[in-house]
Amino acid sequence: MATSTQQGNDIYLRNKIMTATPAELTLLLYEGAIKFANKAIMAIEKNDMQNAHNNIMRTQHIIQEFRATLNHKYPVAKDFEAVYEYVERRLVEANIKKDIEILEECLTHLRTMRDTWKEVMKAAPNTRA
Repeated sequence: MATSTQQGNDIYLRNKIMTATPAELTLLLYEGAIKFANKAIMAIEKNDMQNAHNNIMRTQHIIQEFRATLNHKYPVAKDFEAVYEYVERRLVEANIKKDIEILEECLTHLRTMRDTWKEVMKAAPNTRA
């Protein structure tokens, strides 16, 4: 059974998601991918391979969502597609091998994309950054 603190956190997160702009939702997805990749690393360190697998899959699903929602009318979408495809391939490899180094590499890419997205949000007039 969830504690009242956990229930409060769940309500807060649900409200945060429901009131977020598309730009903020993208940022939340990057944050989620980073969180799940970090959890996978911790699980591998604890030799909890099932939990590692689950968290790598969560990270992979977020990357798949990014790929599915890319707007290809912008030329930069090709660049994002290439990075997402690469990271997704590396996540599959990390999952098969339960390889922390590969996950760290993926985290580097995810953090760079997240940080770039934060800068885009600051520069764009219609986002609540």
